[in-house]
Amino acid sequence: MADRDPRPRQLPLDLPGRPALRREDFLAAPGNSAALALIDAFPNWPARVVCLVGPEGAGKSHLAAIFAEHAGAQTVAARDLVREKVPDALSTGALVLEDMEAGAFCEAALFHLLNLAREQHAYLLMTARTPPSGFALATADLSSRLRAVPVFEIAPADDALLAAVLVKLFADRQLAVDEPTVQYLLLRMQRSVAGAQRVVEALDAAALAARRPVTRAFAAQVLRERPALGTADEDD
Repeated sequence: MADRDPRPRQLPLDLPGRPALRREDFLAAPGNSAALALIDAFPNWPARVVCLVGPEGAGKSHLAAIFAEHAGAQTVAARDLVREKVPDALSTGALVLEDMEAGAFCEAALFHLLNLAREQHAYLLMTARTPPSGFALATADLSSRLRAVPVFEIAPADDALLAAVLVKLFADRQLAVDEPTVQYLLLRMQRSVAGAQRVVEALDAAALAARRPVTRAFAAQVLRERPALGTADEDD
């Protein structure tokens, strides 16, 4: 019978690292320059209602958080918006409406929000993965309003940005990871910001449980054990 490892294993708590969402923490890149310029230009916007569009993890929520702090805006998930709470949501004169998705919000509530925002000259920043102008809606007037909303798209991250995102995500979790490990992960993980988030979460939990630092060898081991995190066969 094989000897058991006498060292106790630490059970990781499901406590995600708190992301740094200040302006100076945002990773600027060519693909997000227009969206970042919009946030930096507030309140000199082309319209008082605008929408940030990009894939999961592209930085929409980070930019929205920067805007919310600067404008004193509340933040409401689109799925939670209800008509009777619209006046309260706009009470500060600015609002972030997060994660708009076709079929996942109340059309009457959104229509009322857009009308009230216009009446009160309030600012509204919406975020979505696809342009709201393409949503199939039952309310024709709402479709017309959404088609008129300026859209600022965030492109998928390139290699340089993904590497910087990995470093930032590890730093958010107080993990020091060297450049060879970052490059190893960059070549093997799912090539998106969301993929970077998943692999960092997995490595953080595994390192805590094993009480080991995140090295290239340890990353290779975790990716072998969890192939869904990667896109290629792993080798050392």
